[in-house]
Amino acid sequence: MFADLPLLSLVIWLPVLGGVVVLATAKESAPMQTKALSLFFAVLTFVLSIPLYSNFETGTAAMQFVENTTWIPTFNINYHLGIDGISMPLILLTTFITVIVVIAGWDVIKYRQSQYMAAFLIMEGLMNGVFAALDAALFYVFWEAMLIPMFIIIGIWGGPNRVYATIKFFLYTFFGSVFMLIALLYLYFKTGSFEILEFHKYKFGLEAQTLVFIAFLLAFAVKVPMWPVHTWLPDAHVEAPTGGSVILAAIMLKLGAYGFLRFSLPITPDASQSLDWLMISLSLIAVVYIGFVALVQQDMKKLIAYSSISHMGFVTLGFFIAWNIHSTTGSYAGAGMGISGGIVQMVSHGFISGALFLCVGVMYDRMHSRMINDYGGVVNTMPTFAAFMVLFAMANAGLPGTSGFVGEFMVILASFKANFWFAFLAATTLILGAAYTLWMVKRVIFGEVANDKVAKLEDINRREFLFLSILAVMVLLFGIWPAPLLEVMDASVMNLVSHMTQSKL
Repeated sequence: MFADLPLLSLVIWLPVLGGVVVLATAKESAPMQTKALSLFFAVLTFVLSIPLYSNFETGTAAMQFVENTTWIPTFNINYHLGIDGISMPLILLTTFITVIVVIAGWDVIKYRQSQYMAAFLIMEGLMNGVFAALDAALFYVFWEAMLIPMFIIIGIWGGPNRVYATIKFFLYTFFGSVFMLIALLYLYFKTGSFEILEFHKYKFGLEAQTLVFIAFLLAFAVKVPMWPVHTWLPDAHVEAPTGGSVILAAIMLKLGAYGFLRFSLPITPDASQSLDWLMISLSLIAVVYIGFVALVQQDMKKLIAYSSISHMGFVTLGFFIAWNIHSTTGSYAGAGMGISGGIVQMVSHGFISGALFLCVGVMYDRMHSRMINDYGGVVNTMPTFAAFMVLFAMANAGLPGTSGFVGEFMVILASFKANFWFAFLAATTLILGAAYTLWMVKRVIFGEVANDKVAKLEDINRREFLFLSILAVMVLLFGIWPAPLLEVMDASVMNLVSHMTQSKL
């Protein structure tokens, strides 16, 4: 049924078309039409992305659902799409989270509602394009274009300092992208093609690899974000509307990590190995230092933002610890465990961080405050909401049985195979994560009712229960049964490890 459909083009261009249709047909007098149309396109895109999983062949590392058409023949640029076990879960995560964001903004956004929904739909398609592109020029177009909707979302529907946050966000990400463009042009002139898979096959010297690796690092590290180029993220989260924070944490941070897997590790394996000490150091600093920074935050959004930086440190640690494991033990499986753990952490963090930002949004809609000191005893007036928030907080702290535990456990276990001290420092997140998350929950959720505003709070409605319960199911499902995720990525991860560890020099 789905074999003849261009599924990847559909999940890219259908939401973009949906955004245009929402803008073209929007009527201020008929807001329900705008919301229904937005939800229709979001759900349809998610439904069309499901066959990418159900029809996926798990025993091969080859690209699947490939589409390849000449785009700009003069420069040998093609409209080339395809997915493997690394990119496919991220596309499903994107289409899933977009549905949640549309539902979450259903009654909250009153101002320019059609533009708000359209921006998210268009951004969904562009992010799917990043994960599916197999042509570097096409990848770069999607990579840059997706900044525009997020820039608009924060700039129009953001908080009082939204102009500062949007400019900082744009400058940081654009600055890194310039270096990526230079690297891609260099690779094009060397190979005569923009095909990413051709880049993987080409043999570069160590000096050239090092320069290309650094150029990619500047682009991807900003997007993750890694320490010390992380300072734009808390500002962007604080000023962004709830939906913007959800997409930013759940999807956009994963784009930088995906870039390391698609570009840095396979194209510059020797430079990646020679500079793994740098990447491991930056990752551990993010895990430990940023964890302490999160401890002192008074703004719930800032706390979750810093928590995201710390957890993304696990992702990059898992990717680059592979070299140490292979050189120490000679084990491909051990090296693959680190990378697989990083990918699981990416998907898990998408659910958990998105859920936590939605929880903050639920409280902000009622109290118009994100400050921890303004709350206290919420469980007395919002017991159902409190149950959800405690669950997501436990998952954020890595509680066994939740998805937050699986990726962190795999990365820590892989780190032990490489170096005890790497694992020891990484494992501090189990303490720090529990400390800042439970400290927030204790002050916000438990205790006596703090003030009259908290006393007047009403529990979540059916719409809020819907999106929080869906996320809760996903967090528990992948915590108890991560096999569906691990199975689809296994062949692609082992192929990447094999490619990395076979020196091109």
